[in-house]
Amino acid sequence: MAQSKLDLSKTLGEFKDRASSGYAMGLHINFTTPAYFFQSYPRPWLDHYSKTGLLMNDPTVSWCFENTGFCRWSDLEDPAGILTQAAAYGMKYGMVYATDAGGSHSMAGFARPDREYTDAEISELTARFDILHEATRDQASLPAGTVEQLKKMSIIVTHPGS
Repeated sequence: MAQSKLDLSKTLGEFKDRASSGYAMGLHINFTTPAYFFQSYPRPWLDHYSKTGLLMNDPTVSWCFENTGFCRWSDLEDPAGILTQAAAYGMKYGMVYATDAGGSHSMAGFARPDREYTDAEISELTARFDILHEATRDQASLPAGTVEQLKKMSIIVTHPGS
């Protein structure tokens, strides 16, 4: 997918289709701040997550900062019970993925309510995420319209109704 042909709305919609309980993506993270952030987890979960300060003990985030590749949520150690809490919000199954391709770190988590992700579904999600990662990696060369679309979609996806 060439940078100029990135259809962000379509791409994010495809992720939502495959992660019916939502997703979170941080692209091109510098220290702890992503250049672009998209999140579609249920609003009540996001409110609970934020109000109770779960980020610091979130095994999905820790795994992505310490590893590359993918991991199913069911394979993560969760001493703080964050994934158990997530299940109460309809996010019972999930997977995380992290990449350092091209010298830039990006990570994502995907959730669903009904079953584990299959290996084929994980391959598809990670391949799609790699395309998004690569298409947005060289931020200085992105067309101004693409940068503006990325910023707008980050707000729209993360804060629906904004």
